[in-house]
Amino acid sequence: MEMSPVLLRDALTRLKRAQGQLGAVISMIENGEDCKRVLTQLAAVSSAVDRAGFKIIATGMRECQAARERGEEPPMSDEELEKLFLSLS
Repeated sequence: MEMSPVLLRDALTRLKRAQGQLGAVISMIENGEDCKRVLTQLAAVSSAVDRAGFKIIATGMRECQAARERGEEPPMSDEELEKLFLSLS
């Protein structure tokens, strides 16, 4: 299923933020910073990526529902969406 960047704006914002945070984590490790601070930032990166993934799945679910309401075949089955959802959890 192709997704519009407009529909995924929130997910893109989260991923870009995570990209910056990941760069900071790498720098922290390279500079020998405190383990607790590094892991706290790494957890924030992980959370941002997870949330972006769930946002993408939610958008896909809405797109499939809208297709059904228009009487069209959805681009993905419920089983495919479920499999993608479970891959994130």
